[in-house]
Amino acid sequence: MKRYDLIVVGAGPSGLSAAIEAAKKGLHVVVFDENEKPGGQLFKQIHKFFGSKEHKAKIRGFKIGESLLAEADEAGVEVVLNATVCGLYQEKELTVRIHDQIHHYKGDAIIIATGASENMVTFDGWTLPGVIGAGAAQTMMNLHGVKPGNKVLMLGSGNVGLVVSFQLLQCGCDVVALVDAAPRIGGYGVHAAKVARTGVPFYLSHTIVKAEGEDHVTGVTIAEVDSHFQFIPGTEKHFDVDTICLAVGLSPMSQLLKMAGCEMEDNPKRGGQVPICDEHGQTSIPGIYVAGDVSGIEEASSAMIEGRMAGLAASEYLGFIDKIERDTSLNALDLALDALRQGMFAPKNKGKKIEKTDEGIEISQNLLKHGYVTDEEIERFPGVTHRVGVHPVMECTQNIPCNPCQDACPMHCIKIGEHITSLPVVDEEKQCIGCGMCVASCSGQAIFLVNETYEDDYASITMPYEFLPLPSTGDKGMALSRSGAPICEAEVIDVKSSPAFDQTHLLTIKVPKEYAMKARFFQGGLENA
Repeated sequence: MKRYDLIVVGAGPSGLSAAIEAAKKGLHVVVFDENEKPGGQLFKQIHKFFGSKEHKAKIRGFKIGESLLAEADEAGVEVVLNATVCGLYQEKELTVRIHDQIHHYKGDAIIIATGASENMVTFDGWTLPGVIGAGAAQTMMNLHGVKPGNKVLMLGSGNVGLVVSFQLLQCGCDVVALVDAAPRIGGYGVHAAKVARTGVPFYLSHTIVKAEGEDHVTGVTIAEVDSHFQFIPGTEKHFDVDTICLAVGLSPMSQLLKMAGCEMEDNPKRGGQVPICDEHGQTSIPGIYVAGDVSGIEEASSAMIEGRMAGLAASEYLGFIDKIERDTSLNALDLALDALRQGMFAPKNKGKKIEKTDEGIEISQNLLKHGYVTDEEIERFPGVTHRVGVHPVMECTQNIPCNPCQDACPMHCIKIGEHITSLPVVDEEKQCIGCGMCVASCSGQAIFLVNETYEDDYASITMPYEFLPLPSTGDKGMALSRSGAPICEAEVIDVKSSPAFDQTHLLTIKVPKEYAMKARFFQGGLENA
């Protein structure tokens, strides 16, 4: 039986972070993961992270994964792949299946970072080929370069459903609708808005009646539901699709902890069956810790911090650091984690209906029901300003933990303040130079540069653009509104790409002046003049 100071189960963001932190303190660490590649969900995540610098904000998930792997290698962490942990026992002994053989390992401390699995819902035809989970769609697209389908219906409006819907569009899929049985969109409004402005319709208080087809999906019928989630007769809607994508939540993969005898609880706010643990991840069994989604569903940014906490706690438990060093490091991590757990989407607010922002501004009800803020509603938010010349327009309308725009502006035009969940504000005393760094840095693609006085009768709008092929200067097409409706003809007057933008291209279009605060997406296709 081989022995290690610390055994980590799961090579995702929390597991790798825990292993790195412990290895830096001198522990002999091994990480077991059942997959062929380490990194967990990070390598599926091509979008930019939220938070602040310390949370790796504005960096794409797969880049964070690459960084963690390099850091783990440098720290001397041993990572064993294709290794399925079959058993965990109170004495901190594990049985691991590697290459069809069962191996026994002993850890002086154990960190379980097994993550979560996708939930499914049942409906008539749910077992047909073509009904897939959102995570499976991400794997196909972002890891294997395989298009999941041509015409897709997404069920679920949480962050996963919204993010994957956008990535399906980037992949060239036609997302025919985004559906959710809940009466309100569950994810970040900025994620919903970037989907809505491409023209994808939202159907809230709707769910799937049946998937159609004999040997694969050929269509789907949805219907409206009442307050008891019962179908309302006569509200059925049909879509021709070849793929139904399900993003209906995650459940912690906590089976090993239950097997070991850790005290568990059924906690719906944390995703289901989770271990009872302290604020730094120690379970009811001394020396067994948890980190990441296995202890409660949150974002990957939170999981990485939790992993570092567990690694520090295990290091102190085994005597590699003293309590003073542990507590000093943990206090800083507590502050970083607490920052991510503030605002409208804080764990304490789960299930609550938030009516106003922290600043006292009424939340856009249209955003919650249809995915976009109306032209009238957008004017009440502090990031939306009017002035002569080019200036930022920040359509960030919810208190979410994110502040890269504040640091990105070289002229300090944008202010958020000490709380990273505060709505961004334009400093009227500062002059925007139109560099576009704020546009490129915004993880929610919610910042635009507007010049309402570009020409006598025209305004220019610089927007984030992450689709291929890129339009070219001189291309003509249609400007789409926040709802995705065509509103006027538009001409591309500039396209900027830079390594500093990290694959977010800056597309500048010219539109009639009256559409300066309405046009938010460009759709090519008109013949060039």
